[in-house]
Amino acid sequence: MTRVTDLAFFTGHDSGTIVLGAAWVAPNPRNYGRGIHPDMVGFRIDVHLVDATDRAATRAVLRTHALPQLHEWITQAIAADETWQLTDHQRYWRLADGHLTHHDEA
Repeated sequence: MTRVTDLAFFTGHDSGTIVLGAAWVAPNPRNYGRGIHPDMVGFRIDVHLVDATDRAATRAVLRTHALPQLHEWITQAIAADETWQLTDHQRYWRLADGHLTHHDEA
């Protein structure tokens, strides 16, 4: 958690099938003038809005599958080479019809 710079629980618009999002914010100069503010570098985790009728089942799937996968993704990112760490990365977990999937986006 020391490397997580932002944890957000979305309450606005429905994100469709997305239930969890994670991002690595790289130390890019474009983020803060000519330099990068150190508080911006790190992981951002977003918990997406879920319909109240699906919340308990979704919570169970997140705890059982998505959170261990998130932990593994963060652990691999911390150990990643410099090339990986100097680029922004995003991963989304989607839950549809009881089936959890995840994928990376550039």
